[in-house]
Amino acid sequence: MSGSVLIIDDHPVVLQGCRIVLEDAGLSIHVATSVEEGYQTFYRHRPGLVVADLTFQACGLTGLSLIRRIRDLEPATRILVFSMHDDPVIVARALECGAIGYLLKDTPSIDFATAVNRVQAGEPYIDHHLATKVAVLQNSQHLNPLSSLSGRELQILALLSLGKSYETIAEDLDLSYKTVANACSTMRRRLGFTSLAELIRFAVTHSDHMH
Repeated sequence: MSGSVLIIDDHPVVLQGCRIVLEDAGLSIHVATSVEEGYQTFYRHRPGLVVADLTFQACGLTGLSLIRRIRDLEPATRILVFSMHDDPVIVARALECGAIGYLLKDTPSIDFATAVNRVQAGEPYIDHHLATKVAVLQNSQHLNPLSSLSGRELQILALLSLGKSYETIAEDLDLSYKTVANACSTMRRRLGFTSLAELIRFAVTHSDHMH
């Protein structure tokens, strides 16, 4: 397990703040500002710890795919999500994709350092309030329509809400057109919609939970 850490975030202020805290902890730092750059940097350096956001520019929740790809490549990698999203559906999906820690961006720097230390040691770290919300969600999933969707479906829905076509979504998420079309059909059936327009309207209505 490498003693270095990779920070993946497209906000310069966040990158700088994380770098200062982690350098003070004696860690070697790599940074990336996009999903593809993040994966390529990880592939080259294989850091033991990754601190990653979930959303990048206008690409919805592409960080979920990145987490899954990193874990597929190196299952022992410890991943801490550092995000503004406090929706328990998104938190649960990030943990399912392979993150072992989840921290909100309005957290004090001392808590960020604690989370990094815990995750680096292989211990789960999630704010108690968030953990409670996730537990409540899992006990009452039927109450939240988003909770029935997989991480990939949430990503596709997020991009639909931005007005992106199937072709563009397929390209953004490195999927086939058929996979995207089938996923949208599945979501329509599961959510009880009869048309793509209804699904898109739902995506736009719930976009605050996905961007």
